[in-house]
Amino acid sequence: MKKLFTTCFFLLAAVMVVFAQNSVKGTVVDAESNDPLIGVSVLVKGTLTGTISDFDGNFEINFPDKGDYTLIFSYTGYEDMEKDVSVDGTADLGTVELAFGAVGLREIEVVASVAIDRRTPVAVSTISGEKIEALVGNQEYPEILRKSPSVYVTKAGGGFGDSRINVRGFDQRNTAVMINGIPVNDMENGWVYWSNWAGLSDVTSRIDFQRGLGASKLVVPAVGGSINIVTNAADMKRGGIVSAGVGNDGYQKYGLVLSSGLGEKGWAFTVQGTHTRGNGYVNGTAFSAYSYFASLTKRFNNDHMISFTALGAPQWHHQRFIPGRFDGVTLRTFVDPDNLPDEGGYGFNNGAKFNWLSGELDGEEFSWRRNFYHKPKAFLNHYWTISENTDLKTSAYVSLGRGGGTGPRGRLAGMFDSDTDFRNADGVIQFDDIVAYNSGQATSFGTKDPDDNGQYTTTSSGDGFIRRASMNSHNWLGVYSTLTHRLNSNLTLTAGLDGRYYRGIHYRRLENLLGNEGYISRADDNNPSNLITEESPAEFGNYSDNSYIDGNNVLNYHNDGLVRWLGLFGQIEYSNDALSVFVSATGSHQGFKRIDYFNYLDSDPEQTSEWQSFMGGTVKAGANYNISASSNIFVNGGYFSRQPIFDNVFINFRNDVNEDVKNQSVVAFEAGYGFRSKAFRAKLNGYFTQWGNRQFAVSIDNAMEEEILYNFENVSQTHMGVELEFTAMPVSWIELNGMLSIGNWEYSSDFEAQGFNVDQDKPEGSLTIYADGLKVGDAAQTTASIGATFKPAQGLRIYADYYFASNLFANYSVDDDQFQNPGGEVAELPSYSLVDAGLSYNFDLAGLNLTARFNMNNVLDTEYVSEMNTSILDDPATANRNEFYDNRGIFGFGRTWNAGLKIRF
Repeated sequence: MKKLFTTCFFLLAAVMVVFAQNSVKGTVVDAESNDPLIGVSVLVKGTLTGTISDFDGNFEINFPDKGDYTLIFSYTGYEDMEKDVSVDGTADLGTVELAFGAVGLREIEVVASVAIDRRTPVAVSTISGEKIEALVGNQEYPEILRKSPSVYVTKAGGGFGDSRINVRGFDQRNTAVMINGIPVNDMENGWVYWSNWAGLSDVTSRIDFQRGLGASKLVVPAVGGSINIVTNAADMKRGGIVSAGVGNDGYQKYGLVLSSGLGEKGWAFTVQGTHTRGNGYVNGTAFSAYSYFASLTKRFNNDHMISFTALGAPQWHHQRFIPGRFDGVTLRTFVDPDNLPDEGGYGFNNGAKFNWLSGELDGEEFSWRRNFYHKPKAFLNHYWTISENTDLKTSAYVSLGRGGGTGPRGRLAGMFDSDTDFRNADGVIQFDDIVAYNSGQATSFGTKDPDDNGQYTTTSSGDGFIRRASMNSHNWLGVYSTLTHRLNSNLTLTAGLDGRYYRGIHYRRLENLLGNEGYISRADDNNPSNLITEESPAEFGNYSDNSYIDGNNVLNYHNDGLVRWLGLFGQIEYSNDALSVFVSATGSHQGFKRIDYFNYLDSDPEQTSEWQSFMGGTVKAGANYNISASSNIFVNGGYFSRQPIFDNVFINFRNDVNEDVKNQSVVAFEAGYGFRSKAFRAKLNGYFTQWGNRQFAVSIDNAMEEEILYNFENVSQTHMGVELEFTAMPVSWIELNGMLSIGNWEYSSDFEAQGFNVDQDKPEGSLTIYADGLKVGDAAQTTASIGATFKPAQGLRIYADYYFASNLFANYSVDDDQFQNPGGEVAELPSYSLVDAGLSYNFDLAGLNLTARFNMNNVLDTEYVSEMNTSILDDPATANRNEFYDNRGIFGFGRTWNAGLKIRF
């Protein structure tokens, strides 16, 4: 037996030696930057034998026999490459260079100021288009970033595209979102409406997610961070993609991509279109959306190239109730069915699906709240290599948005839209009965009487409902130009300008008469008794509907907001193999003007306000030092003087200028350490951000019922924390990833303001807001995730992720009554965890390349509260301690799934 064992051992060792003697190894890098490419598929042609490159771009394949073979190198976003190799022992291919698979994509990334690993001194996470394609499914676009440090994402109301994202405790108004380096935050209120970009995940090449002030050269609201979405460019190769997907609650998505490839005369063209529709996870939130993308590139010579990109996503979707508006909709409605409130409780145990605003009209889903919008954006980029050391990149862009959101207007038999009497036993609105009442038919509400002219009309305070549409259209033009000059091999100077002009067009129009014959608008000083009979349906964004221009179909308000912007920026950067240092400065001028067509007569010069101007800018500096091939450290800091947004400049819904508005100040510091080896990468960083000089006003009546106004200044928050993210590849077919972020976000001190008696026109008393140490709400301050991706066979990918959120506090206002006395606290939501999983398989069939995938989110169907808009705490004196459930909040989605097939030709 011992002899047999020894013989077997030597035979096995001999076989291993033979196998080891026949192998091919090499390193795969980007052809332009020479950076190693991680996860490149290296396949032996005609077989299932293959591997992927490690963190340093290295790969090695063993062969059982000597001979001639062909290796196929493939990587998302790059051109496939075939290499012939003769195997007789160990063959070293050396460096294998892969070129971009799209014309002009490298130039787009430069314009977008994407971060460079081990060089750009910022905390950054990069998500590839391949990963986005594998994970997004029927999730919202921001949810792709959920497993990044210091990010909190919720679906908010749960309607299509209604999700929101917080970064380091700052909401979307303080998080810059850019497409190819061009800002998309609303120019008046700073918000980002993700439903306007419904098809963006289909054309994303990569997401460059920088936390903190970031490396962008523009003056953008990157207090928490910046999300830079880099789109695809025109493909180098001719071909196309057909895709289809299905999911829970009637979700369907279909897509088509066609590419001409790079022609002999330097032209390349790619076009993409999708259609998505479904019933929505939340009851009564049906949606329909289209998206399109086109990229046209012309390379004239080595010095000049132009590219044109256009994208848009016309859509409509129904929305759910807004927590905080309807008192009856509380957490108790869902979690305590045996003890429902007197009004508003219908025993919906599944809070995630509850909707207060929907019903049926003529047998089809109908809702008070319907969002509809179309916001195309087009870019024309010119890349000019002036000399060996100097180049100029210019992007001109235009965005024309049309659309808005609907809601009820009026009252019915004395009832408001929040009342329950026109809902059935299940809480569903009886819209058919509302139409019958409005048209004079007998209903359970009673019978409506005609007006003095014998018509069935209504007003805002009259008898009968209409559905109105609040329109928020805009015209936005901009140019962004960057000149880069390399002074020598180490020093680079960058300078440029950023110009923008924006006109926001705001009004309400009649969308659906709901059986009425007309609506009388009395809000327009220039037309105080306007009978409106023309309906303008809320179908996507209608560019041909100009009924508001002549003042006919306009009610409640009509005003324009104008914003003009000019920014200049400059940066000097020093870099060598070990050290990179940059110092940058920006300055910007913003002007705001408001035109009010309703509250002022056309003859009144005050109908158009004066321009209100504000100066602002940033100063930033940072350094990265590569200690060794495996370790680097970085540090950065900056100061941001942030101009107020339009909505803070003009108050009282008129051309009244807020004389107390001032620039806010942001001071930020950050330091981090990075480590990478063949099988492990990690980034650890700490940050400190102070957001100060904020202002707000509080109005309180005194004992004589006189208004006392308190103007608070120098309100500040401090956000600090640590962030860790890592990726490990213990073997070539397993990849582990994870992150941990621990934040401490709170108000910096108590705030005091002197009172002013508005009625008596004199000072009166003072008011203190006891905010010192109050936790900032609306985002989880502790998050963690860990996940694994398995590639057990060529083309097969299986993944599972675990996510945890804790230290999540209610969304509240610091001027709430409970904080006007010492000891006020903020309600904390329960911690929760979620598990996601999925698989995909890529294979060739009949000359085509196919990818099939399946994703499931919240696999364990966990019930959790994702956000809360009130801050009611349990009373220790109460035996059952159930006051928490009187808060108004939103439940996150339960288990959802989606499946898809993509065919490339």
